[in-house]
This record gives sequence, structure tokens and C-alpha cells, in this order.
Amino acid sequence: MTITINVREKTMVKPAEKTPSWALWLSNLDLITKPGHNPSFYIYRPSGEADDPNFFNAVLLKEALSKVLVSFYPMAGRFKLDDSGRLEIDCNGEGVLFVEADTTAVVDDLGDFTPTSELRSLLVPTVDRSAGISSFPFLVLQVTYFKCGGVSLGVAIDHHIVDGFSGVHFINSWSETARGHELTLQPFLDRTLLRARNPPQLVFDRIEYQSRHDQENSESQYAIESITVANFEITKEQLNILKAKANDASVDEDGNTIRYSTFHVLAAHIWKCACIARGIRDDQECRLYFAVSGRNSRLQPPLPIGYFGNAFCRAVSVVVAGDLKSKPIWYSASRVHETLARMDSDYLRSTIDYLELQSDKLAARYGPHLHMSPNLTITSWVRFSGHDTDFGWGQPLYIGPGDLTEGKSYIFGDARKDGRLRVAIALQSSHMEVFKELFFKDCKMSTTTFFQ
Repeated sequence: MTITINVREKTMVKPAEKTPSWALWLSNLDLITKPGHNPSFYIYRPSGEADDPNFFNAVLLKEALSKVLVSFYPMAGRFKLDDSGRLEIDCNGEGVLFVEADTTAVVDDLGDFTPTSELRSLLVPTVDRSAGISSFPFLVLQVTYFKCGGVSLGVAIDHHIVDGFSGVHFINSWSETARGHELTLQPFLDRTLLRARNPPQLVFDRIEYQSRHDQENSESQYAIESITVANFEITKEQLNILKAKANDASVDEDGNTIRYSTFHVLAAHIWKCACIARGIRDDQECRLYFAVSGRNSRLQPPLPIGYFGNAFCRAVSVVVAGDLKSKPIWYSASRVHETLARMDSDYLRSTIDYLELQSDKLAARYGPHLHMSPNLTITSWVRFSGHDTDFGWGQPLYIGPGDLTEGKSYIFGDARKDGRLRVAIALQSSHMEVFKELFFKDCKMSTTTFFQ
């Protein structure tokens, strides 16, 4: 079915009160992110009266948005360059874009919400960046009203401004304001807590931010066929099957039993299945990239809970494809575990210092070498509290990423909150069927849970 979206109105929503006007410094972790707006979307259905005229009332939403921007005022700013040419936030209160739209389609027409580029184009506003860095808002929102009474909330936030944790913090704060509540967590806006040390201290090798030139044209890197995006769920019981396999007789060098976490095991499983499905030759180096949070006391001294900005560092596990394909799941899980174990405060601080010394931070930014074959990037949203985003009409029945490119995967929670997770991944179409079969076989899943 072809879905048509009708845009009713576009509004630039500004803070409800006068806010500080100054230049906000961006950290190296802000600057190293991929330029562009990261899309996500929420799906809601009425929980009470089906014909509630106030269900996702745009006036109420915009009023709450205007109010919450007073506390989160950098979100309403624009980019500019300082005297040295470094990017910073001009806190000028110019506002965020709020789009109201409707459609004759029903929510069920969206299927299983697989995050394709087509879905993003329907539910999330497109940002025109052609007029320069000071021309576009950091946050764009679209509320789309479906014929069935359901609503989608499309969100896209510039990655230089926030990471996923801070993005969810903002959206949840907006929803609290819409319900008439005080903010549970105020934002901490000073990003100089993540300033590089003087002088920088380089203690570790920084392979996470160094591209492999021998991989830049390897495999299918720049000759991509058609892409298939898959979105499927894995139950708590199925996760336990994988974890039992990975934890069977897993010990460290001192003989202590290792218990791999859900992320260790599921990331390892996705990585191994993708490597086999892609048919990567045995002697090829494969990298798994993922983000490690500097929050939750990983950095010392700890960041404030409400730190508003990017606080994630890139991590990478490296193996030879032959080992990844032939060895049991505990092997790939151990590689992920070892990578996470070394990402302590000293390592993260050294990362910030390393980035300070890169005169051209573009070279270390996110690029195709991070996720396209033979590599893979996995992003976990499991710890984000997006399913608590209640604007006064109930919690979302779904929240997920807005678009995926080849070699990218997301792990995220399910609205039922019963321990099951959802996995979205994009691969070449010729690889996806094999990936699906391997993924389901190894955790004894029914293939009826697969959506394409």
C-alpha cells in the first residue's frame, strides 16, 4: 500500500521565556559524531475514548515543548564557528521545528515498523542543511495523525548536540511537562567536564578511530546491491538459550567463571551470523564497532546524571573472520567482553585526549568503514527509557530507530517490558536470508517472528 502524508502546518517553537544568550562549547565527543540528524519514531494508540479530541493535541504539545526548551535552551540554538574555526552552539533561542501531518492510512499499514528509508521519509521531517551550519534547527519533530486514531511522533536530533541518552532525556522531559509535572531530572549543560587534559595524555592505542585503508575498498564496501532491513524480536527465553551456550565453561585466565551479559552475547551472535551470511573470506579482519557510555560512574569523577551532550566513546573488537565463523559463541562474546572491560576511566579520558590532537577530526569520524562489510556496527538502546514517554495519553506501543544503512544494527527494548528485545539490522539482500536462518537456528527461534 502506498502511504501519503499531508503536512498541515510547520511551526518553529521557541522557548517560553527569555533564555541565556551565549556560545556553548562542544566537547571532542560531540564533534566526533557523524554530522546529521539521527531519526527515531514513537507509535501511540488511544488507550481511552477512541474519539478523544485532545489525543495528542498539537496546541498542548507545542505549549509543553516551548516550556521545556527553557531548561534545555541549547536545543533551541544554532551552530556557529568560534574564532579558531571550532564548532559551537549559539544559544540564540531560534527554536525547534514542529510539523503537524495527517494521513488516510492506519497504523497497521506500517507493518512491523521496520526502519527503512521509506518509513523515515514518511514519519520524520527532512532537514535542509544546504544553507549552512547556522540555518537549520537541531531538533525536528513530526506528529502524524492516522485515520485509525493512532499517532506517530517522528524525532530527529543533530548528533553533535546529544547522544541517545540525552535525546531520550529531552523527549521524556517534554512528556513530563505535557502532563503538568515538574522535571524529574534537570539537564546539566556544562560540557567542559569532558575537556581534554593539558597536556593530553596518550596511554593507549586508538584503533577505534583509525580507519583501515586496506578495507576501504574491500568486499562490497562501495558496490552495494539492494539492501534489506529486518526487524524481529527475541524473547527472554531465547536470550537465555544463547547466554547458556556462551557461558558454558567460560573462564578467565585466572580460572574464574565469566558470566557474559545480554549485550555481550547478543552482539556476539549478531556479529557471527553477519560474518557467515556475508561469506567473508577466512583471512579477512572483521571489526565490530559499538558505543560505550561514559555515564554510570565509568568516568571518574562521575558525570552528573543529567549531563546533556555526547558521553559515548567508540569501542571496537577485532577478529579474523575464520575464527569468528568457526568458533563457538563464547569466543565472540569474550572478544566483546574484553573490549568493554578495558574501557575504564583512564581509557575514556585518553580517548578524549587523542581526539584533541587530531587536527582533522573528520578523519576520525563515523564513516562507511565502521559498518559496511566486512565490519559491523551495533547500537544498543536497551538502557534508554523511551517506553516511559507518556505525554498524558499512555505509553508508546513502539519506539525504534528511523533508518538503517548496510552493516548497521540496533538492539532495543519492547513495549511489553517482559524481557524480550528487538533487533533491527540492514544487510545486502543476498545476505539477509542466510543471516535470518542462522540467527533463528542458534537460539531455536520460530521463523514466524521475522518481518521483512
